[in-house]
Amino acid sequence: MIDAFLTGDLTEVEAAVRAAAAAEILPRFRQLAAHEIVEKSGPHDLVTVADRLAEEHLTASLTRLLPGSVVVGEEAVHAHPEVYDALRGDAPVWIVDPVDGTRQFVRGEPHFCTLVALAHRGELLASWTYAAALDEMAVAVRGAGALLDGEPIRSGSPAPGAVLRVAMSHPDYTTDAQKRALLGLRTEGIDARPCGSAGLEYLAVARGDLDATAFNWEYAWDHAAGLLLVTEAGGAQATLSGAPFRIAGGNALPFTAARDETTAARVLGALRGEA
Repeated sequence: MIDAFLTGDLTEVEAAVRAAAAAEILPRFRQLAAHEIVEKSGPHDLVTVADRLAEEHLTASLTRLLPGSVVVGEEAVHAHPEVYDALRGDAPVWIVDPVDGTRQFVRGEPHFCTLVALAHRGELLASWTYAAALDEMAVAVRGAGALLDGEPIRSGSPAPGAVLRVAMSHPDYTTDAQKRALLGLRTEGIDARPCGSAGLEYLAVARGDLDATAFNWEYAWDHAAGLLLVTEAGGAQATLSGAPFRIAGGNALPFTAARDETTAARVLGALRGEA
């Protein structure tokens, strides 16, 4: 069933992502009322009515496209944590972040996106990264490469000896051990800055505009789409232990996604304090 779906017309998924954004996100962009914005775990963790309604829209449309599939969405898991267990099950799973970069969305900045990935038994199969306010759509399919607005993209490699540009988790939102690891990026040859929308940082790596990411959290909805996008664009990814990132969790953190294996190794070395 899943193989037949992947060899079919995946433009229907792209259309579903665009439709959810057009119906629930863009009409509320720069139009949110105060009561439509709620803090979850704190002031850095926001949810809006657009997040909730877009996820509901996508849940209905995506499961209709692939009968028997289930959705692991950020807002559904916040309400019912057991939903996350579907990542370890046998059903195909749509992994959804309706508005990645909610803080940017709330501030009226265009650098947010909708993230959708399709996985089965822990393996990423396809992904969609849609920056609605920028009108950019990136699509990746396992073994078939990565596209941005229909054109192939490649991550390439940094110039020899160039300072690496790295987007990283904010150290304030980490454990002490993770904070020490991330501070290892404050070293010669690396220019590290706090990340914005994770999905757009991954897109920047995939198109060669950013050299690497370094993240300390592992929620699948933030990373699944981007990790496949970077991989299919020719990049590399690994956790602090050197093992690949597992979408179901239990990873050695922080982890990196980078333009190539050499860059990933350099970032991991800095995170381990070896640089």
